[in-house]
Amino acid sequence: MQKSVLKRQKGLARRHRRVRGKVSGTPTRPRLCVTRSNNNVYAQVIDDVNHKTIVGASTLGAKFKESGCKAGNVEGAAKLGNIIGAMAMEAGIKEVVFDRGGNLYHGRVKAVADGAREAGLKF
Repeated sequence: MQKSVLKRQKGLARRHRRVRGKVSGTPTRPRLCVTRSNNNVYAQVIDDVNHKTIVGASTLGAKFKESGCKAGNVEGAAKLGNIIGAMAMEAGIKEVVFDRGGNLYHGRVKAVADGAREAGLKF
């Protein structure tokens, strides 16, 4: 790998460690973790105390593909936020802690958060 790629990966890992040092999910208020790649977005609601993923969705999933949105843009990320929010509400979760995964709270990461809020999640 090139030095610039490794440098970017190290920076993302450092920022993610810093965020995770401050954010933790509990059974009553789990963590909404957003991971982003160049082409897709992934979201999970995680209970860190019991080490369980309660619900998860991504732009590669069947529910998202039914919507007909594109995966790598802000509109697709907002739709993913709606899907993960609805799944969390069905599972009985009303409040979450948002984990941006070392990424800036901007663009697709912010769109997932806004979509989850539209679905009824509080954070």
